[in-house]
This record gives sequence, C-alpha cells and structure tokens, in this order.
Amino acid sequence: MFALVLMACVTAAGAARAQAADVVWIQIEAQPDLTRAQDRARDYADRLPDVVGFAVGGRWHAVLLGPYLRSDAEQVLRVYRAERQIPRDSFITFTSRLQGQFWPPGQDLLDRGTLSVPAAPATGPRTAPDTPERIPSDESPAEARRSEARLDRAARMDLQRALQWAGVYRATIDGAFGAGTRRSMADWQRANGFEPTGVLTTTQRATLMDAYNAPLRSAGLAPVADAGIRMDLPLALVAFDRHVAPFAHYTATGDSGVQVVLISQSGDRDTLFGLYEVLQTLSIVPPDGPRSLRGDRFDITGRDARRLTHVQAQLQDGEIKGFALVWPQDDAARQPRVLAAMQDSFAPLPGTLDPSLGADLEQDVDLVAGLRIRTPRLSRSGFFVDAQGGVVTTTDVVEGCARLTIDHDHAARVIARDDTLGVALLQPVDLLAPPARARFATQAPRLQSEIAVAGYAFEGRLGAPSVSFGRFAEDTGLRGDARLDRLALTVEPGDAGGPVLDDSGAVVGMLLPRADGPQSLPEHVNQSVDHTALRALLNGAGRADTVADGARAPLDPVDLRRQAEAMTVLVSCWD
Repeated sequence: MFALVLMACVTAAGAARAQAADVVWIQIEAQPDLTRAQDRARDYADRLPDVVGFAVGGRWHAVLLGPYLRSDAEQVLRVYRAERQIPRDSFITFTSRLQGQFWPPGQDLLDRGTLSVPAAPATGPRTAPDTPERIPSDESPAEARRSEARLDRAARMDLQRALQWAGVYRATIDGAFGAGTRRSMADWQRANGFEPTGVLTTTQRATLMDAYNAPLRSAGLAPVADAGIRMDLPLALVAFDRHVAPFAHYTATGDSGVQVVLISQSGDRDTLFGLYEVLQTLSIVPPDGPRSLRGDRFDITGRDARRLTHVQAQLQDGEIKGFALVWPQDDAARQPRVLAAMQDSFAPLPGTLDPSLGADLEQDVDLVAGLRIRTPRLSRSGFFVDAQGGVVTTTDVVEGCARLTIDHDHAARVIARDDTLGVALLQPVDLLAPPARARFATQAPRLQSEIAVAGYAFEGRLGAPSVSFGRFAEDTGLRGDARLDRLALTVEPGDAGGPVLDDSGAVVGMLLPRADGPQSLPEHVNQSVDHTALRALLNGAGRADTVADGARAPLDPVDLRRQAEAMTVLVSCWD
C-alpha cells in the first residue's frame, strides 16, 4: 500500500513531463521478442502503476516504470526492491535510450512511434516465412570503421569483454580486432537484428556496452576512500556501518544481501597468515571453495546455498590491505561484473585503521572485530570406539546437516545408526588416529555404584570436555527397556553422546539427550544406552569392539577423568 501511494504522488504529472531533460525511467526487464515483452508488461501492469514498454535498440524491448524525476525514481526503486515487486537488478535508465513504444498499446509518450505484433493471417495457404527484417544501420560500413578507428585500446578491450559477456567471443582480450573479433561482432549483430557486417556502428557499440554495464549501474558503483583504501563500492546495495579494527564494515541496504568489508592493518607475514586463518572461521566465509596463500597475498572464495564470498588481501610495505565481498546466490549473475570492477579500482592509500577503533564495543566470544564466527547449528558429545577413528554419538546431532565434524577440524559421515535407540556411528572422512578409545564393560555396574560421564557440557565453548559424577540407578530405562539404563546425575545438553564409565574406566553406555515431553523429569534423572546395545551396533557395522579386561580395580578419580577426556570428542552439525 505504501508503494502505491508513493507512486501516485511522484508520477502525477508523468506523461506531461515524459520528454523533459531531467526525467528518468526504471528498467525492470528486457525481452528480445516483442510478444513476450508485451505479455510481461501486462503481468506487471496487473499489480503496478505506470508500467510502460519501449524498444531500446537491437532486438530488445524493455519493460519500464516511469517517467520520474531522478530523486523520485531512486525512492521508487528502493521501495519496490524492498517489497520484491521488481527484480533486484532493476536500474535507472534515460529517455535517450528509448525508441518506439509498445506498452500501453497505442500510446506514444515520446512521439517516437508505436510498435505492435503483426496480426496472423486469418485463412489461406501457409507460405514460407519472410526473412526477418534487419534494423537499419545508423552508419555505413565505412563510417563505422572510421568511428571505430578513433577508439583507444582500453575501449577496444572493453568491447571484447562485452562481446565475451554476451557469449559470442572466446578469444584473448587484447584490443586487436582480428578475424575472431570480427566474427563475434557479426554474430552479435545477427542475434540482435542488425546487418551482420562484422563492424559495429556507434549506436551498436553503445547498445552492447549499455547491456554489458547494466549490472554495474544497478549496483551503483562509486569511488570511496576509507581505511587507507580507495576503490569503487556498490553503494546502491551497501552503506557504511562502522569501523572495528582491522575492518571497515559496509552492511546491506534494504534486502540486497550484499556486504563489503575493507581490511586495513599494519603487520608482517605472520600477521597476514594469521588473518588468513581467522577469516576462514567467520560466518560470512562459507567453508567450501578454493583458497590460495602465497608469498605476501591470499585469496579466499567461499560458497554455499545462500552466499558467494570473495576475500583478498596483500602485504606491502608493512601494511595489509584488502577487502571481502559477500554476495547472495540468488543474484549471482551480477557478482562477477561487480567483483571485477572492485578489483580493478582497488588502490591502497597511505595509513591503516587505528587498532583502537571499536575497542569500546560490547565484547562477544562469537565475534571477531564485529564479524560473527561461523558456529555449528548443534553440537553434542561422542567418543572413539575403534582404531579407525569411529565415533558413536546421538542421532539428533546428525539430522539434516550440510556438514558433520569431529572436533571442528575433521569432516565425518554417518556409516550406521539405530533410530530406536538414538545412536549413530560416524567415520572420519580422512585418516584419524584416536588418542584413546572405549573399552566396553562385560557386565552392568552394581546398582547405586559410582559412574562418570564425559562430555562437552556447553557444546564446545569451554574448549575441552568435562567429567560429571553420579550413580548407576537402574539397569533398565524409565519404561523398562532393557537396552537402556537409568542414571542419577546432573548433566548439560551438550553432554549427550558422551561415554558413561564405571569406576574402573570401562564404558557401560552412552548418555542420551533428555527427552522432551509433557512430563518434566527431575534434573538428576537421565538415561543412557546400555553397553551391550552399543556393541551390537558396532558389530552390525563390521566394527570389532574392544572389551575391557575382567574384574578391574577402581581408578583414581584423576586417572579416570584423564581416560574419559581422552576418548571424548565434540560432534558438530553445520548448515
């Protein structure tokens, strides 16, 4: 509703000033086929006011909104993008680009003629289709060559890049218009309804470059000098937020989903290498993607289902300068053009960010200089059960994970599970030699005897497992299940999956998560999977279990704690 009111206000005199020098338009879509363009204009007109359609050169037909004053157009663009009424790559364009009008049918706002789809013949025999009519050239071939000769090498290379982007040029970007470039120009002309001469006219070059540069215009690239760096930033998509050394934060505007971080600090190679490692722990840098660390420079690319991130930094004269660009995957088509423009414009300036900037902000263990560390969706405990690094843990931690890890550093996969018990068996993807592994008891402990549970009580925030002590209360579960045991001790959610040991250090079970339900159990009432059920799972998966020696003397509490902690691991589920 807000958008409709806004549009009514800013376009009240739209037609009257359509040809004024200060008006602009918002291009939201372009189609090579006139019929398709009319259909899309009709779709937009069903829900938006001020929809118009004009030919824009070549064989393209644009669906637009307008006309507006420039300031009004910028506001309309922001509102409709935020409401997802128009595509994210919609951009402001100018009257000089517009030719014949095709929407609304019969209107001619600019007095440049109207377009319509020829009516199909009513009856009669079918005839061979006519050769498509070519768009008249604005220059003769000789005139086109003369105007082309005035281009400098940079402009000629830009034309080759635009032809490459259009999918018709695959050779080297060298500014030399040889046979390959001429063929690609003819292919582009043919595809866009021009006479395929192999030499682009002034208007054709402008049409090609206009389409090529549309992603940059829509991103609002503009030069910024900040944090000892000068470069072009997509200011239609981000805005400055704050400095927290060594980063300058530019956060998304509206729902763009784009983020830019400038990197600026003093240091040496050790500082550069440390920064390289820290950046890969951040949530804005997905773990999948190529990485490169060589000499005095690093490059990181990370991608997942939601975002595409590029990070680069270089050490020069004792200063580390670089940037990170975070881009949403649902707008991935624009990212390469914007990233290339940012890289081309990047230039270090003298000086770095003051290291004290941001020191007064509220501290958070999950933040590094204002950027959130990548954290798992859920973490539980587990423990090594064989020499191959196999780990048993709870099934709740392996559900719906994009990635599973053991102690954060080792990727793992599920090789067996028993959903009735809530137990999963994991195997590290790469070779992992456990420092200690479970030795299973041959019989249940005595009732009311002391037991210990090792686990990551606070899901890894303490950095090491802890050990809790309690009592073996009953050799069946709360509902009489012989595969479960009842324990009397107080634990935290992160302890689930950890080993339950008797006083000799033999594993008698695996702690289960506390069940959610209508009944609230006392904090000290917990259940574990019995050691015989765990051994059955291992044997079913072809993993031989290790049985503890017969009657063993109780261990000193310090030794028991050391043994329990050595076999216990942190299992994490990552989105």
